[in-house]
Amino acid sequence: MPLKIVTYPNPLLGKTSQPIPEVTEEIRQLAQEMGELMYKSDGIGIAAPQVGELLRLVVIDITGPEKREGKMVLVNPTVTPIMEGGLVESEEGCLSVPDYRAKVKRAGKVHVEATDLDGKPVSFDAEDMLAICVQHEVDHLDGKLFIDRISRLKRMMFENKLKKGTRQSQVK
Repeated sequence: MPLKIVTYPNPLLGKTSQPIPEVTEEIRQLAQEMGELMYKSDGIGIAAPQVGELLRLVVIDITGPEKREGKMVLVNPTVTPIMEGGLVESEEGCLSVPDYRAKVKRAGKVHVEATDLDGKPVSFDAEDMLAICVQHEVDHLDGKLFIDRISRLKRMMFENKLKKGTRQSQVK
């Protein structure tokens, strides 16, 4: 059955994902299918909870669906902010929160540790778009969405827009 993107307000998106004890063929297959869905959906990152799997697995390619030149799969990723990078504010969107974008502050530089699909440790520093994307995707693994990081006023406006859209679709 093809993967589908889980969208807000599905409660699954608010749950913490489980560590992956071992990289198996099923995990590799899931990562492959997640990557295909990410590209098909014009995304630059996707986390396993976004396809209904509460596993600590993310796929990222900040080159986007046009180029497809930088795909990376991170198993059990952890992110540590690098303080000299300071905070940066950038506009974010999310495949699980369609048709909404907002400015979010995040660390400008981070250190990432994970495992790759061969079970080997991966460690690198990320900045700019890659740092933002990794933090966004790891948030998903911790049950957080980018809308959890915006002001209460903007969040209320988003929720009202969502309710209005739901009511309109029920009327049609």
